[in-house]
Amino acid sequence: MKKFLKILGKVFAFVGVTVGMVFVCLLLTITLICHGPSNSAKELFATTILETGQLKFLANVFLSKDEIEGIVSKNSLQDMNAEIDENLIETNVDKTKELIEIHEVNGNNFEGKMMIVNDPSKISLATTYPWGEYGKELGVLTEEAGAIAGVNGGIYYSSGNKGGRPLGVTVSNGEIQDISLGLAGLYLIGFDENNLLRVISLDGMNKAQVEELIKTEKIRDAVAFQEEASDKNNHFVKLIINGEKRELNGMGSGANPRTAIGQRKDGSVLILVTDGRGKNGHLGATASDIIDIMAEYGAVNAANLDGGSSSSLYYNHEYLMTSVTFYYANSSWRLPTAFVVKDN
Repeated sequence: MKKFLKILGKVFAFVGVTVGMVFVCLLLTITLICHGPSNSAKELFATTILETGQLKFLANVFLSKDEIEGIVSKNSLQDMNAEIDENLIETNVDKTKELIEIHEVNGNNFEGKMMIVNDPSKISLATTYPWGEYGKELGVLTEEAGAIAGVNGGIYYSSGNKGGRPLGVTVSNGEIQDISLGLAGLYLIGFDENNLLRVISLDGMNKAQVEELIKTEKIRDAVAFQEEASDKNNHFVKLIINGEKRELNGMGSGANPRTAIGQRKDGSVLILVTDGRGKNGHLGATASDIIDIMAEYGAVNAANLDGGSSSSLYYNHEYLMTSVTFYYANSSWRLPTAFVVKDN
């Protein structure tokens, strides 16, 4: 017994030393990035980490508030106040086309999939309403909805991998399931009864005004995402409006897994999901990357959805894209909402 305990003690000591060395190496690496000779490396670190849900505190550990604000100001997206012109989108569906097309996309630091849905009326929002502590994996949400494809939806309260409660606004099949307006810079992103993609600012609105907006604009399925460039977040929403690409300051953003949604002139919907954060050795896509890809595929309007560890694409009973490493590699994080595609 004593021999066993001695061996066990040595094992624990070895593990402890190894973990400690990894931690010290990580600490030294981040310190070198933030205070070394490369400004571009420091800016990439700050803008990337501020887009995460769990690790954004690291920016404030290694950089001052003034440094972070300066970096974000220098590397963010320029204001885009244009509103969607609904007359630029046609709603006549070409029934001869396949409902779904899947295309591979690649960049220097990411791989991804572009899913084209040729009939926007087939897209709806699956949710876990009524909300509980835990959401569901994307595959479960998709299968339970009787859908053939699904993609992660809007912003949600993030505490580990729980994903139980959305933030902003949630509308499913014309029913308002949730309105929580505690965040600044919220946008409604979804579809109206005419199957047009809508991207509408909710900034400054109260609950009654949002309810009236949803009713007046005949919103049928929608989620929310946040636009904020500060020492706390570096989030963005609008990518392309009325065919005009959003302009960038500097790098525009960090590099992370991304999920974006857009619509072409013929009404077909573009859904882009990219990997990152070490998945397949990739850091991730930038705002510039996804804007360019959306434009290349003909987006008239496009917006950013929740990304990072949430970014995932499910089709034909399997995951085509996930961004989560370790034991979530073949699934997704738990989510409260997902845009799904039904073929009936």
